[in-house]
Amino acid sequence: MSTSISNNQLLFVLPRLSYIDTSLEEQNTRVDVPPVRPHGITDWLATRIVNFRAWNAERTALSELSLMSDRELIDVGLTRGDFVRMFDDSANQDLKARGLNA
Repeated sequence: MSTSISNNQLLFVLPRLSYIDTSLEEQNTRVDVPPVRPHGITDWLATRIVNFRAWNAERTALSELSLMSDRELIDVGLTRGDFVRMFDDSANQDLKARGLNA
């Protein structure tokens, strides 16, 4: 039993993407916003809460990854040696020095 396949069924078409050349942008339309300096107890507390939530999310992710087997880690493209680079920014200084995104 043979099934005929038309050419349009085998054709993969990428979506049409637009590219905007940033050299054509007007330079004077960009406004530099000065960084907001936290002041007061509420800003201090909000900063601590945000930092705690980020730390807790990283800790949860690391514990979930630690529970995975080596084969499961390889399936997602990781090894146990990658955990340090994922969660400790100081371990990525060599990549940043070479201009690679870490």
